Amino acid sequence: MSNDYIPIPCAFYDELEAAAVKKIDCEIVYLDKENKKTINTKVVDFKTSNKEEFVILANNQKIRLDKIVLFNNLSPKDKNYC
Repeated sequence: MSNDYIPIPCAFYDELEAAAVKKIDCEIVYLDKENKKTINTKVVDFKTSNKEEFVILANNQKIRLDKIVLFNNLSPKDKNYC
């Protein structure tokens, strides 16, 4: 798997941002190396570093946006976002 950052669709980013503004609990499925992991938490912020975008969670964990597989059962690869 390539480690190059792949920007996510703007509409999917909007879903993440809306969850942060509304302070709602979220279920995030993401890739950690090659393994899928699930976390239930709140999105609190976003950061950009070295041209890569990250979501910051309530537990201070950060996840690179292109590693998110599902966010509240929404996929960034869904035809509505591409």
